[in-house]
Amino acid sequence: MGALLLMILYAGLFCAYSDSHQDNIETLMDNVVVLRVPKVLGSRVYVPLTCGEVYQDQPVFWKRNGMELNPPLEGNQVSVLVEEMSGGNYTCHLGPDGEYLNHTLILIQLDPDNRTVILEEKSPEEGHIHCSTPNYKGAFHCTWKRTQTSSNAAVLLVKAERNLEKIPCELDADGSGVRCQDATCPFKEEQDRISLTIYIYSYARLEAYSKVFYLREIVRPDKLPNLHMSSDKVFSWNLPDSWERPDSFFRLQFQVKVVEHGHSCNGEVMAENTTDETQYEVTIKAKKYVFCVRAQDKYAKGPWSHWSQCIVNKQGVTC
Repeated sequence: MGALLLMILYAGLFCAYSDSHQDNIETLMDNVVVLRVPKVLGSRVYVPLTCGEVYQDQPVFWKRNGMELNPPLEGNQVSVLVEEMSGGNYTCHLGPDGEYLNHTLILIQLDPDNRTVILEEKSPEEGHIHCSTPNYKGAFHCTWKRTQTSSNAAVLLVKAERNLEKIPCELDADGSGVRCQDATCPFKEEQDRISLTIYIYSYARLEAYSKVFYLREIVRPDKLPNLHMSSDKVFSWNLPDSWERPDSFFRLQFQVKVVEHGHSCNGEVMAENTTDETQYEVTIKAKKYVFCVRAQDKYAKGPWSHWSQCIVNKQGVTC
């Protein structure tokens, strides 16, 4: 009698546990159900599945990841027990070996989300997603890197918007980036930030990564073209072809460096300055050095462009 009472009590507690998690089941998109759990260990939740109203009176049989279930699962409307990370792709068929009818992908998301498994963090300041654009035309590119243990991870969904207006995006072929086009006029003052969310999954685990930014915060001018020595120790360059015009409205400032010969632009500095002009005279007496220049939006103070450089030695100037 006591054992029976314990079994009834356990069953009641289990049902209460499962029912309490029904609010954490969400349809993220067509054929994708997300189960949010506070922790994976010990999680056991029943998830309802429906093959479709048109199959209500049909002999519907279910499979998980292409495999038959044991015991067999039948019916148009069923519930499956998802234990810990045992989500998967549930397909319904017309009879045990019949044709495919429909499917539901069940993914597990930790709540609160623990984003340490699928994507690498680029830096504490930047987070997991890096976004950049060479101008204010509205197109921007965001990238991310999978961890070694999640090389198989696939992007499920990309959401981008500004002030509740959707921004169209296209996923890169390798799934490691996305290109988006915001239709906002470049001459318009940015009042609202862009919100970007990437839903990516590895096996049954789903993680959502978000980034919020103004376009002006990610504008990184292209490398400065046509860098050359116009006269003795006077270097000139052009604005990038991709930069906005008129340049009187979209002003650039330039950082110039003279570094020791044989070093990169981040090497030992012999001279350094900032200018608004597209030319600069080197006043040091050295015969061998490296001249470096890069650009930045003067007012937004966003990221600097990559360095352009000229190598100066006895043989001449190489840019």
